Amino acid sequence: MAKNQIALPASGGGLMRYSDEFKSKLQIKPSHIVAVIVVAIVIEVLLRLR
Repeated sequence: MAKNQIALPASGGGLMRYSDEFKSKLQIKPSHIVAVIVVAIVIEVLLRLR
């Protein structure tokens, strides 16, 4: 039964962790993105009401 086993490579079975490879100098929180989108929507609604 031991002869039927599949050996995975030492690198973790082909899986890569991209967060370890690249670290951006510009960090933006998801809450800031949501806030910018909400502000843009509010401005758009106000412009259409006039």
